[in-house]
Amino acid sequence: MKKDYSSHLETTPDAEGNFGEYGGAFLPPQLIGPMQEIHTAYLKISKSADFINELRSIRTHYQGRPTPTYHAKRLSELCGGASIYLKREDLNHTGAHKLNHCMGEGLLAKYMGKKKLIAETGAGQHGVALATAAAYFGLECEIHMGEVDMAKEHPNVIRMKLLGAKVVPVSFGLKTLKEAVDSAFQAYLVDPETSIYCIGSVVGPHPFPMMVRDFQRVVGIEAREQFQEMTGNLPDLITACIGGGSNAMGLFSAFLNDPCEIWGVEPMGRGPNPGDHAATMTYGMPGIIHGFKSYLLQDEKGEPSPVYSIASGLDYPGVGPEHSYLKDEGRIQYTSATDEECLDAFYKLSRLEGIIPALESAHAVAFAMEKAKEMGTGSILLNLSGRGDKDLDFVADTYGFGD
Repeated sequence: MKKDYSSHLETTPDAEGNFGEYGGAFLPPQLIGPMQEIHTAYLKISKSADFINELRSIRTHYQGRPTPTYHAKRLSELCGGASIYLKREDLNHTGAHKLNHCMGEGLLAKYMGKKKLIAETGAGQHGVALATAAAYFGLECEIHMGEVDMAKEHPNVIRMKLLGAKVVPVSFGLKTLKEAVDSAFQAYLVDPETSIYCIGSVVGPHPFPMMVRDFQRVVGIEAREQFQEMTGNLPDLITACIGGGSNAMGLFSAFLNDPCEIWGVEPMGRGPNPGDHAATMTYGMPGIIHGFKSYLLQDEKGEPSPVYSIASGLDYPGVGPEHSYLKDEGRIQYTSATDEECLDAFYKLSRLEGIIPALESAHAVAFAMEKAKEMGTGSILLNLSGRGDKDLDFVADTYGFGD
């Protein structure tokens, strides 16, 4: 019998932040109080008419929501099977879905009387979005970013600085997203009274996986309504790329109780050898990272493994606890796309539809193209979570123009 997910969003996570065996809050003593303060404030403010009305106004008049859903006709014809539709989060202000939760977190910080926003970023989209929110609300902003990602995503580094953010280079470890999270947490520990750590995905200690999901739900709510208005039906399959999983959870949350297949697409990178990918759901096991429990790529000592992806926003060894829970439940299936498949999708969507996707989003495009051929008929809705402006120099310099 099919499980009823109609109350999932109201009942999950539980009061301790657990999604089944995943989630929770594994914190140093000095952060227990500040995290509880954030949780209490969020539960109060999220039910406030003033907060809700201000966030709705921001989404309409500042972010440009709703973003459209678009039928990628020429890409669908190339695949020769199911019709592919794109939820155009690349048209959200700042070029990705990240602003959905950053404006929510910034508004929360304002209501709590905080003065400074601190965060990590991988591809730079969360950093740009948070710097944008800080500028909007008149707050200070500090973004921690690995030196490898700063080189790959240089346009976003410039954008963050232009928006007034302090960008802190992270030079230890692999100098990518995991280390950026480590660095940002350490900075937050110095002054949790006047600052707030704004996590960039549905990861981290409770209440962040719940909060970020709730702020991202607008994506799925809009897409479900738009798709039905366009076609008269629900999509047969929905998909999105998975790093931490915020863009995916934003889309998936609206369809959990519908008869749709749901697929998350992880980065297989250069292949299945350890250190060559970030396919957490494929090769990971339950473990604890950055204050929460989830599937985790880890070594024989249980430490997070080195990871890699062509897409800086996906090279994280963990994944959101709600994704881990829904994988075990069997409601969401997880697969992967390689760097090569990602690049092929990047070039094809650019040439056929005039839409240059973020490399992160191109993983979902690659899967949708293959799945469309396999299905032969029906419909696929994917979250085009960001645009590829940030990736242009890196792709052109490293791989050329796909000729």
